[in-house]
Amino acid sequence: MAVEARRLDELASRYLAFLKLAFHEDTGRFRNFFGYEREWLEEVGSEDSHGRTLWALGTATMYAAEEGHRPAARGLFEQALPVVEEFWSPRAWAFTLVGIFHYLRVVPDNEAVRHTGRALAERLLKMHKGVASDDWMWFENSLTYANAKLPHALILAGSVFDNDEFTEAGLEALEWLMRVQTAAEGYFEPVGNDGFYERGGEKASFDQQPIEAYTSVAACLDAYRFSGDREWLSGARAAFEWFLGKNSLGTPLYDAGTGGCRDGLHEDRANENEGAESTLVWLISLLLIRFSGTFALATEEKQ
Repeated sequence: MAVEARRLDELASRYLAFLKLAFHEDTGRFRNFFGYEREWLEEVGSEDSHGRTLWALGTATMYAAEEGHRPAARGLFEQALPVVEEFWSPRAWAFTLVGIFHYLRVVPDNEAVRHTGRALAERLLKMHKGVASDDWMWFENSLTYANAKLPHALILAGSVFDNDEFTEAGLEALEWLMRVQTAAEGYFEPVGNDGFYERGGEKASFDQQPIEAYTSVAACLDAYRFSGDREWLSGARAAFEWFLGKNSLGTPLYDAGTGGCRDGLHEDRANENEGAESTLVWLISLLLIRFSGTFALATEEKQ
């Protein structure tokens, strides 16, 4: 085994061990904040952090390179899933659905997991039906953070549960979101965290966050995968190129010197900090684009 691969396996083992430690069997919840004194700072973490953890565990169940990691991820996923049906956060539902999609690719006959997945997808669909109109094709009356994960989750649910209504609602919402996130000049311009975008109000232009570019890349690639419409490749490419400088300031967020990614795009500059989430979503976006062949396919489409 190459040194790099061995190092990755060591890190994966460490991270799985941390998740096992973070899981509180009495509550069925993950804790999130761990102090320097090696003590938990809370009894339960947020619903969103729990959903993101299930997303990671479901993905590891399918893709973990080390064979021994897959059953470990699967077991923890199954322990931590039931409590999600008590959650109120739509993003926690969406994050969990992405994990369920990957889990069911490996364990398709787990009826308890299928039941939870259908229930979460039905909640998102109900939200969409209750809010969406011709000029606001969304799940909520605001656009905030990790927006593309909501339609992405429905698209995946439509595939795994063979439900066209889930798929169509997801594609419709994602198409509208990508229009909102496209500047007049054609580059990707996500909703900024400095005010977000309330229905009937003005879209915040800054602070744009890397997670918005990543979630859009991932959603557009799966929209292409399940619809066959190559227009989604252009959306994925535009969102990815945001990292490289095709954005409101013409400023790269990817730092070639460190390999990291800056934390956001302010009105006058890129954020100097290169945090873990920003760097991870950059790396995941890079891998998704690389292995999808998006740039080659999009170029062929234009020719």
